[in-house]
Amino acid sequence: MQGRTWGLRLLLLLGLRLGSQEALPPPCGSQIYCHGELLRQVQMAKLYQDDKQFVDMPLSSAPDQVLRHFRELAQTHNLSIPRQELQMFVQEHFRAVGQELQPWTPEDWRDSPQFLQKILDPRLRAWAGQLHQLWKKLGKKVKPEVLSHPEQFSLIYSRHPFIVPGGRFVEFYYWDSYWVMEGLLLSEMPETVKGMLQNFLDLVQTYGHVPNGARVYYLQRSQPPLLTLMMDRYVAHTNDTTFLRDHIETLASELDFWTKNRSISVSSGGKSYILNHYEVPYGGPSSLSSIRTSKLVPVDLNAFLCQAEGLMSNFYSRLGNDSEAAKYRNLRAERMAALKDVLWDEDKGVWFDYDLENEKKNLEFYPSNFAPLWAGCFSDPDDVDKALKYLEDSRILTYQYGIPTSLQKTGQQWDFPNAWAPLQDLVIRGLAKSPSAKAQEVAFQLAQNWIRTNFDVYSKKSAMYEKYDISNGGQPGGGGEYEVQEGFGWTNGVALMLLDRYGDRLSSGAQTALLAPHCLAAALLLSLLPQ
Repeated sequence: MQGRTWGLRLLLLLGLRLGSQEALPPPCGSQIYCHGELLRQVQMAKLYQDDKQFVDMPLSSAPDQVLRHFRELAQTHNLSIPRQELQMFVQEHFRAVGQELQPWTPEDWRDSPQFLQKILDPRLRAWAGQLHQLWKKLGKKVKPEVLSHPEQFSLIYSRHPFIVPGGRFVEFYYWDSYWVMEGLLLSEMPETVKGMLQNFLDLVQTYGHVPNGARVYYLQRSQPPLLTLMMDRYVAHTNDTTFLRDHIETLASELDFWTKNRSISVSSGGKSYILNHYEVPYGGPSSLSSIRTSKLVPVDLNAFLCQAEGLMSNFYSRLGNDSEAAKYRNLRAERMAALKDVLWDEDKGVWFDYDLENEKKNLEFYPSNFAPLWAGCFSDPDDVDKALKYLEDSRILTYQYGIPTSLQKTGQQWDFPNAWAPLQDLVIRGLAKSPSAKAQEVAFQLAQNWIRTNFDVYSKKSAMYEKYDISNGGQPGGGGEYEVQEGFGWTNGVALMLLDRYGDRLSSGAQTALLAPHCLAAALLLSLLPQ
């Protein structure tokens, strides 16, 4: 299920755990951060509750020195180093997580962006002002030492400052950053967005694609490719055609990566179609095999690529390159045909992932099934009404606090009862773009549900979260391999987008009024004063 592949950032792709993955090469060359006996011993000893902590710790000296000292320690104990001694070794040779980053206040942050005035509910307007403030807490800048001594860090150097998700995620992530950028543009911060875009473009130029996140252990993975969409949103906001012209070839090379390395032929109805899937021929935890990522042709990935091909066609037309514009227009048309013939299910009235192993669609509910609506990659206007009926038939509209990530109760974070902000956006904007009044009204109600959940939890805890548990009134989410994280980049971005789109209609709900924390109450009072 691709929802969980989106959560691959939580699976540290390191050759740590024994099993069928062992024969595969490591995700990067570092004998400290990606493979090797030191890494194995630290992780097997469970020195840290979170597996991510150790691999994010900078080295205190050169890696060859650290490894030499480790080999000496290991030989002293016949390769079985006592846990306490291993702990002391790490404390001596590694620095605390986050030392290579410094806090950064975006230079284009300003008080009172215009969109706040569109929000009629005073409590929601005050809350939106608080979310706007959070960008200052989530800003990071990489210290110069990462550039001069990259071998001592798992962090990949970035020239420009950026906004991070929050919590344990102190580096930037690929697809998270799209929703962050949408929020930043509403906050009138295009220079911050431009810098983040430049960081991603630099990654493509260096590695050929955008990794999951800015760590060496993510280098062989990518997340849903949204760089072209990020560029589109930035250019639409700024009309910076020069920046687009300067980087159009880099955008093209990222899409080429997916064509060359992640394409697969699928037969349907006697015809063959080329679609894309995720595939990582590198080592990682054994649990990865249960996700069977490479055995699925995901709806969302192909919808995102279809959208990107359409945007590239528009970009090239704008820049006067008609032949390249035609090329991408044809690629989009071919992919739309494949989406219809391979992934669309006429009986259910929605798209489904295709299971390559079993040669059939995976008929489980996931919000990502609606990605073609969100991406505008469908040709039959009736598909919207059919997809809406599928939502009703699946009883998804009975969930009052958000759209669940799946209907499976596995204990994993990308399943029930968790709900994630970007998946709400896929469904809500997918329906909102429809000319159907009914679809538009359902979109609004789903937005109202999600905003109220976010607002109610914020009112109680003064925090935004990575995910929410929608099973009992809306709470911070859980499950998976780490605690729920506060922050939170893409959650803030989606909330601001919905507040901007529906600000004249959304309600905070009277039941939350008594739960406002002091900071929200103060912001509320300020919002009621004359401007």
